[in-house]
Amino acid sequence: MTDTFSKEERSEMMRAVKSKGNKSTELKLIQIFRNHKIKGWRRNYPLFGKPDFVFPKLKIAVFVDGCFWHGHNCRQLKPSDNSEYWKRKIYKNILRVSCPDYIYRI
Repeated sequence: MTDTFSKEERSEMMRAVKSKGNKSTELKLIQIFRNHKIKGWRRNYPLFGKPDFVFPKLKIAVFVDGCFWHGHNCRQLKPSDNSEYWKRKIYKNILRVSCPDYIYRI
């Protein structure tokens, strides 16, 4: 199924989606860092790929993505609208991450 929006329209819509303040993942990880006295992390650090957390001195970048974006089936989230588009989108995300464990879950 083809997208019902032009490439420019879709790009504009996706650009409007902001990835900050993801309460179900990022904020919980912040709490874990604080509870375990893990220090040295920064948010919104200017690096390619926009990692969610960076430990600059250790040269570690942490990306916190929800289950939906990587095709995890733990919450049974599957969009019914435009399902072929989302199936391809999530599959590309999985390939980009290059984690064999995720590839076999499709």
